[in-house]
Amino acid sequence: MIRNIIRSFQKKALKDKSFLYLFDEAPKGEYICLDCETTGLKPNKDEILSIGAVMIKDNKVIFRKNFNIFLKPSSSVNAESIKIHQIRPIDLQNASNPKDAILKLLEFIGPRPIIGYYIKFDITMISKYTKKYIGIKLPNESIEVSSMYYRTKKRSSEYEFVDLKFDTIMKELDIPELGKHDALNDAIMTAMIFLKLKDKTPAKTTFYTN
Repeated sequence: MIRNIIRSFQKKALKDKSFLYLFDEAPKGEYICLDCETTGLKPNKDEILSIGAVMIKDNKVIFRKNFNIFLKPSSSVNAESIKIHQIRPIDLQNASNPKDAILKLLEFIGPRPIIGYYIKFDITMISKYTKKYIGIKLPNESIEVSSMYYRTKKRSSEYEFVDLKFDTIMKELDIPELGKHDALNDAIMTAMIFLKLKDKTPAKTTFYTN
């Protein structure tokens, strides 16, 4: 009920009605697994440097249906952040204008649910751009793979610690490791996590409003 009210307000706030397709019913069995590399972890001041995404359809990762793009930052990338995301200035020489990149991403995602590892951060970062360009935050539902993994772990009490680090989940599920700190590779690995967990626990969708 609340979600429908919020979506109704979002539709009215949409600057460009050509993006109404974001509110369509998602194609059955289709998801988008997504990851962002950013200049830092503060959405109010940091920027997206790259976005990688891949489609899941009928319980398969559709590798040919992928999205991989670099975004041109507003200022030079500092040395400290390069240590984290490993994106060098030379990698950004032919980067896309942020508006072009985000609008292409929206076209790729469509109305499909978005899957990710700590996906709330990625959605918050992307929404900073969509709010500016089309007037609304990203309206898609999302699925958090770390929460799916958590629900598969048997615990002796509700206070028992569960290691939710990405590497730990990958190892536990016996998923091959691709190159780290690459948005597309991270999206593909997360997609494989989702498919491994999908039959063990129902995927709970979330709609972020903040």
